[in-house]
Amino acid sequence: MALTQQRKQELISSYQVHETDTGSADVQIAMLTERINRLSEHLQANKKDHSSRRGLLKLIGHRKRLLSYVQSESREKYQALIARLGIRG
Repeated sequence: MALTQQRKQELISSYQVHETDTGSADVQIAMLTERINRLSEHLQANKKDHSSRRGLLKLIGHRKRLLSYVQSESREKYQALIARLGIRG
């Protein structure tokens, strides 16, 4: 369920704001979205894994807080990000 180093680098390079950016809100949201998608697939196969379900809810809450921060900074950037990630806002 954890992201591999190669997949992290792909996400960072595609969502970074500048060349040395590794921790901006966009990058964090992209990595959280990837983890949420993988965990959702896991939970569809393992319906009784309640501890992972709790972790999923925590990840969703963290992503929601980051998305609200991005939205408060720039509405256009927020719209572009959720469209690019394929999530609803």
